Amino acid sequence: MRLSKADNILVLRRSVLADETLQIGDTKFSLPYDLGLGHKIAARSITEGEKIFKYGAPIGSATCSIQRGEHVHLHNMKSDYLPTYTHDNAFIDNNS
Repeated sequence: MRLSKADNILVLRRSVLADETLQIGDTKFSLPYDLGLGHKIAARSITEGEKIFKYGAPIGSATCSIQRGEHVHLHNMKSDYLPTYTHDNAFIDNNS
C-alpha cells in the first residue's frame, strides 16, 4: 500500500511469507524471509543518503543503496530525528 504519492516505500497490508511472489508495477520479486503486516519495502530503488518518505513526509535516510522490493528498516536506514532524551536520563532518581 502506498500511503502518499510522494512515498518511495510501500507498507505491507498483510504478512508475506519467504519466497512468496510479490509484484510492484510490472516487476515480480520475492523476499528470502517472512515479513509482517506494516513492514516497509522499497517501491523503487533508493540511493544511499536519499530521504525515505512515508505518509508523504521524510522518516529517515538510506544508509546504503536499497533495491526495489527490498525490506526497509533499521539495517538500511537511519532516523533523521534527534532524540528528545537519552536512555541515561530516562530514569531520574528524585530522592538523591
